[in-house]
Amino acid sequence: MNKQAEKILSGALDSLQHWKDSFGDWQNDPVLSISEEKTSAVFEDLSERLKCNYPFHHPVYAGQMLKPPHPIAWAAYAMAMSINPNNHALDGGPPSSEMEKEVMAELAQFFGYGNEYLGHLTASGTIANLEALWIARQSHPGKGIAFSENSHYTHERMCGVLGVEAIKIPLMENGHFNLNSVDPTAIGTIVVTLGTTGLGEVEPLEQILPWTKKYGIRIHIDSAYGGFFRTLKDSGIIDGTSWNLMQEADSIVVDPHKHGLQPYGCGAVLFKDPSVGKFYKHDSPYTYFTSEELHLGEISLECSRAGAAAVAFWATLQCFPLKEKEGFGPILAKCRKAAISGYSLMNSSKKLAAYKKPELDILTYFPITDNKTTSYISELSKKVFEAGMRDQTFYLSLFKVPASTFIRLHPEYQADTESVTILRSVLMRPEQAEFVPELVKRIESHL
Repeated sequence: MNKQAEKILSGALDSLQHWKDSFGDWQNDPVLSISEEKTSAVFEDLSERLKCNYPFHHPVYAGQMLKPPHPIAWAAYAMAMSINPNNHALDGGPPSSEMEKEVMAELAQFFGYGNEYLGHLTASGTIANLEALWIARQSHPGKGIAFSENSHYTHERMCGVLGVEAIKIPLMENGHFNLNSVDPTAIGTIVVTLGTTGLGEVEPLEQILPWTKKYGIRIHIDSAYGGFFRTLKDSGIIDGTSWNLMQEADSIVVDPHKHGLQPYGCGAVLFKDPSVGKFYKHDSPYTYFTSEELHLGEISLECSRAGAAAVAFWATLQCFPLKEKEGFGPILAKCRKAAISGYSLMNSSKKLAAYKKPELDILTYFPITDNKTTSYISELSKKVFEAGMRDQTFYLSLFKVPASTFIRLHPEYQADTESVTILRSVLMRPEQAEFVPELVKRIESHL
């Protein structure tokens, strides 16, 4: 596919060059010239240095949430970057701005917002969440923002940035929020995470909705990691309960640079009520080629925004629609299959045990040992993690869980530490559905 994308990109760049040449002959200034010898030397060195990365492209890498973008995405991004449009203003990139509107319309339909919404792309999920929490503060001044103890650390951090009270809600054993532990009158917005970045857990939106309606509390959904799993909401492959209720939320964040096959630099935020646009109103001290039409840069906390990100996501959605049976659905189904397959293999393994059943495509597990203490589990997990990287046979990640939770799920062990370090695999490549048996076998060989 890479060769095909390179060929298509080469032809597309030639076509684009004809457009560039249509404005008349011109030459690059000599001060921008670099000799072929120097360029070759730099890129030879660059090639060698980039080989020091872990193999994010290969199914053997099952560590963090890292993988290269789809060739369609990077080819479209590279093509747009030869122009370098800026979606901060409509005039900074009319075509890429239009493409951004189109992809946001698709996301709004996908999440159930229909035609009435406000939203745009961002540089990341963190910035998208910051923006959602900023709107939360502006719409409910003086009120706190609540989130579970399993939510991403960015929410507590951004509350500090915004000067808003951060209210952390403990979870009960069944995964429900302990809503009796908080004062609802102090909360303006509650964050519900559909796909936590740690364990891939889907928080119980169905439990929280009636409570928020009773007290007039807004809901923000952080689906930065899990959002594209909504393609499977009616498939039976995942529990679709929370995914089928997403349209009830006041705002939603998703990260196309995770499961959306995009390069880094592509997050997205959506608001159900378009009237929140009033909080963005400003008078710029300068304008250029002023447009009468609203552009998405006017409803963003960011200034310059890469138009290439919109172009790449637009091209990807043309090839991979947000549907269950085609496009993204089959991709997410394979990732889910990889996690379930791994979980099954752990259940029959004599050397590895699953920490808990995966809800999406993140699998957590630990070595089985005769020494039934949490300290030894942590020690052995770290050794396995290091051995895989040293031998370059597999790449995992480590994850800390409270010892109390670990013992509740695995009562045969004894807690002699406050936390337990276990192994974690993010199986976000569809190729891993077939590779998981080999991956498990390689891990077992180090025990």
